[in-house]
Amino acid sequence: MESVHETTSARPVWVDGRAIALLMAASLTVMANATISPALPGLERLFADDPNAALLTRLLVPAPSLSVALCAPLAGVMADRFGRRRLLLSGVILFIIAGCAGLVLPSLQAIFASRLVLGVAVALIMTAQTALVGDYFTGNHRSALTGLQISARNFGGLVFISLAGWIAALSPRLPFAIYGLAAVFLPLMWRVIVDPAPRSPEAPDARQAEIADRHPTWVALLLLLVILQAATNMIFFVMPTQMSFYLEAAGYDGAIMTGAFLGILMIAGGCSALLYPRIQRATGYPGIFFLAYAAMALGFFLLLQAASTVSLFAAAAAIGTGYALASPSFVALMLELAPARYRGLGGGVLTASIFMGQFCSPLVSSPLIASFGYAGLFHATALLVAAMSVAAGVAGGANWMRTRSVGRP
Repeated sequence: MESVHETTSARPVWVDGRAIALLMAASLTVMANATISPALPGLERLFADDPNAALLTRLLVPAPSLSVALCAPLAGVMADRFGRRRLLLSGVILFIIAGCAGLVLPSLQAIFASRLVLGVAVALIMTAQTALVGDYFTGNHRSALTGLQISARNFGGLVFISLAGWIAALSPRLPFAIYGLAAVFLPLMWRVIVDPAPRSPEAPDARQAEIADRHPTWVALLLLLVILQAATNMIFFVMPTQMSFYLEAAGYDGAIMTGAFLGILMIAGGCSALLYPRIQRATGYPGIFFLAYAAMALGFFLLLQAASTVSLFAAAAAIGTGYALASPSFVALMLELAPARYRGLGGGVLTASIFMGQFCSPLVSSPLIASFGYAGLFHATALLVAAMSVAAGVAGGANWMRTRSVGRP
């Protein structure tokens, strides 16, 4: 008899109502930060009397990341102790309220505060959602769902950010209304998301958890994974935090062109993530990180040569593809490393690393732009990601050689 813990059906995972609800939750994460990116120049002009307008508008996009980074580990402990359903539903309700608040709040400081509250909501949603992926699904279904999550984020981002690009041209406050769309997801989540029943000691996952509990290195490996994911997100988040200003400085219509650029980023990422399970099985984790970082490096090199709209869009496609290939591996590896009873904590720490990287991104990139310009930023980033790709390739090659030597008679 099939339990709530896992899916044994041969049907595709995406027809499972629980998977659909979790994909809806995943799509909210990109909405949290980047949706208002096209509105940033307009918000800076709207609050031009504020002496800190330039800094505050740039911090509005990554502001939720700070709250997520601080709150996600605690949310993970709460998910393990009190259950995932309560955290997920509470997070979605808070997400709607805090996200829409920017429509009416009177100052940049108040909007910034609402963005911090939005980050608390995202911490609850992402932590519960990540743990539930591990609770509900195993094997190929789990691998497929980690890729589909990235597709949901990217295609959701395509809709949300493209829409924001158009309505930001009417008013820089209107993109905040997009957060209200999360209310459409609540009924299905309320109906299908349930907390898994306790496992029996004889259950396969329970035995795996006992083995992992005795493994001396899973915590250290998870820490390395957290650091790598934070660095990856710090690099990628140059796109939503800086591209609107770069494009405006380059003579494009800032709001509309940013929406189109980020839309291409999301389309490429969404399509690439659909291929993730197949590519991962063919190359292994080192191979997929090699391909992912190579694509991102290519994208940043293309930005250095971006003399036309076509080359800009090619850069967006390469960066989106690389990020979408890398991201599912972090979740998949965490679910393999962390014992079942610590999935909430593992998901919380992993979520914190995503958003710590995002929050730090403008704090690192803005001084580089001030000192070396956008060209200097793109060049340094391209070299860094290329080095990460080479490191992944070396690790993959060493692993292949070790496996081959072990297999020899």
